[in-house]
Amino acid sequence: MILKEKLDQFIRVLIAVLMGLMVINVTWQVFSRYVMGDPSSFTDELSRYSMIWLGLAGAAYVSGKNGHLAIDILPEKLKGKKLLYLQLFIHSMVIFFGAVIMVWGGGNLVYITQILQQKSATLQIPLSWVYGIVPVSGLLVVYYHIFHIVQLIKNQE
Repeated sequence: MILKEKLDQFIRVLIAVLMGLMVINVTWQVFSRYVMGDPSSFTDELSRYSMIWLGLAGAAYVSGKNGHLAIDILPEKLKGKKLLYLQLFIHSMVIFFGAVIMVWGGGNLVYITQILQQKSATLQIPLSWVYGIVPVSGLLVVYYHIFHIVQLIKNQE
C-alpha cells in the first residue's frame, strides 16, 4: 500500500510539473509571437512532447485510481462471484494490453529510436527520451491493475 501511495504522489507531482511547464511554454509562445513579433522555435515541439508525457502519465494515474473509461452496463447487472470474475477478466485484459502494447511495444520503440540515434528537429533531444514514457506508463498500469486484482481477492476473503 505504501508503494502505491508513493507512486500516486510521484505521478501527481509529475503531472503538475508538466502542466506548469506547458502553461509557461505556451504563454512564452504567445508572448514571443504577438508581442515580440518573433515566434520562439522550440515551443511547439516542447508542448507536443509535454502533452505526450502528460497524457500517458495521466492515464497511468487514473488507472491507479481505478477510474479508467468503462461501459458499466454489465457490471451493474452482476452480483457476487460473476461480478468478481468479470472484474478479474477486465483487469487481466488491461494488464495484457499494458504489458504487450505499452511495455514490450513501447520498449521496442524506445530501443529502436535509441539505436538509430533519432533526435527531435528543434530541441535536438533523443526521441527515445520522449517515447520513454510509454513503457514506464505501461509498467505503472500493469502494477496498478495487479494491485487492484490483489485488493479484489482480499475483499472476497
